[in-house]
Amino acid sequence: MKRILCLGDSNTFGYDPRSYAGSRYPPDVRWTGLLRRPDREVRNCGQNGLAIPREAEFPALTALLRSALSLDAVTVMLGTNDILRGASAADAAARMEALLRCVAACAEGFSTVLIAPPPLRYGDWVQSRAQIDESLRLGAAYRTLAGALGIPFADAGEWGVALAFDGVHFTPAGHAAFAAGLRRELDRYLMENRETERENVIKHDNR
Repeated sequence: MKRILCLGDSNTFGYDPRSYAGSRYPPDVRWTGLLRRPDREVRNCGQNGLAIPREAEFPALTALLRSALSLDAVTVMLGTNDILRGASAADAAARMEALLRCVAACAEGFSTVLIAPPPLRYGDWVQSRAQIDESLRLGAAYRTLAGALGIPFADAGEWGVALAFDGVHFTPAGHAAFAAGLRRELDRYLMENRETERENVIKHDNR
């Protein structure tokens, strides 16, 4: 049995943009639910409105990761809310690097997969061209970061993920496309050497 823990914001949580009270899509619509199969357990740790955690929040994250036994992979998809709140792609990547160092320190045999979220588009929640432009830059910034840290990277902007009328949240079809894209990546990454990834991140941190 492969065990995967998914860190993310409302698109990992499965927020349904048609709701007004934080409701979510059912498990068989959310990408985390679609990712499950008889030999793969998926733990959804998405949270509505979550930005990339700051250092003060790392102890809670460490406790979460250490409470999850025998993980094979941790996926991290954050940054959308940082962009919506005015951060640049470079700012988000710097915050993400600190977060990934924290995750690496907890790694005991699991892969850490950094995922760039699909870029924003114009919609009810997105009226700024600057926000869209920064979200478009995020994939390249995260790809560079993952390469420097020696960890797996996936760009959800390449998977044809459909966004709802708000320009932020996945539609049901978007969740299906995301799950299909990530499934392909995980099937490949879970065959790789996790200890090498951990050593690469720690080595980078100690430069």
